[in-house]
Amino acid sequence: MVNKTLCSILLIISTIAILACLVINFEAWIVYLVAIIGIPFWVLSIGLLTMAKPRPEDEEERVKEPFTGY
Repeated sequence: MVNKTLCSILLIISTIAILACLVINFEAWIVYLVAIIGIPFWVLSIGLLTMAKPRPEDEEERVKEPFTGY
């Protein structure tokens, strides 16, 4: 729950920062800072929010064997 809330907040803040840099004429260092920090945080938060969730019938199986690799 905390992870989902934190990722949602991070996504909203990153989106606002990216859109602000596109619309408002900030100094170059602010735009670079958003590009270096804001865009990776945006991608990370999208990835964490959309990670695969187990189906209800598969939840117990994933607890017993979380990695079914290869």
